[in-house]
Amino acid sequence: MSIKKKTTIIKSIIITLICSIIFGTLYSANEKEKEPVHLSGSFKKATFAGGCFWCMQPPFDMIEGVVSTSVGYTDGALKNPTYQQVCTGTTGHTEAIEVNFDPTLVTYTELLEIFWRNIDPTVKNRQFVDIGTQYRAGIYYHSDTQKNEAIDSREKLQASNIFEKDIVTEIKIATTFYHAEEYHQKYYKKSPVSYYRYRYGSGRDKFLEKHWGEK
Repeated sequence: MSIKKKTTIIKSIIITLICSIIFGTLYSANEKEKEPVHLSGSFKKATFAGGCFWCMQPPFDMIEGVVSTSVGYTDGALKNPTYQQVCTGTTGHTEAIEVNFDPTLVTYTELLEIFWRNIDPTVKNRQFVDIGTQYRAGIYYHSDTQKNEAIDSREKLQASNIFEKDIVTEIKIATTFYHAEEYHQKYYKKSPVSYYRYRYGSGRDKFLEKHWGEK
């Protein structure tokens, strides 16, 4: 192995460790403020799909007014699917995140803005390095109001010309949401080094920085 290649590998490891520490510190601090969570009838639910669900949980967990999040599978035919089954791309499900939020502190429109800023809305059946119907992006509404707000937000994003291509993210009525296995929940906290290594390698942050000027 050349010295240049060794140096590149070492730099990559150092960056991964530093970023994982930063991510872990920020997210863990934010989570402490939200525990314990007591759900009530005044809270609302939102469901989004943005590719690998590991990467969709942190952005929402950091938002005031989001009382809980859970990653899982939705919009498929098979009941109680496992991760292995969904990964085959034959169950019809997509990896998704369910967000319970307090509408007096954060609006659905604001959650939509967070969603759009964390995905590539110009591709079908994939997100960054992950390819397949199980990684398709989508907004799954729980009411007519959410449906209208989702459609309006998509039209505004299209008109903004932030992206050169058309916005193709699907908007559909929410169906059964199946919670993913426990080791997937808050993966960015449980395995920060592995999480950030995957996220950095997936090209997600580079894409977001290019179009939004931020990671």
